[in-house]
Amino acid sequence: MQILTWTLLGVLILTSVFLTLLILLHKGKGGGMSDMFGGGMSSNLGSSGVAERNLNRFTALVAIIWVAAIILLGLIVRFQ
Repeated sequence: MQILTWTLLGVLILTSVFLTLLILLHKGKGGGMSDMFGGGMSSNLGSSGVAERNLNRFTALVAIIWVAAIILLGLIVRFQ
């Protein structure tokens, strides 16, 4: 059971960092924190529609893995 716990902790740490990076890659919609850091400038340097959709899908997949790791770790801790 210890190996599973450590594996899930590793997955949780990796997906947390990766999810943060993926969220920072998204194009800002304006009016929020992204404007404060220069994301509010309108330019054509943003990603295309297909790339943005794929980034959204990949972010959602990583988020699902992140939530599953949290739930599984919670169940392991609860029933030990």
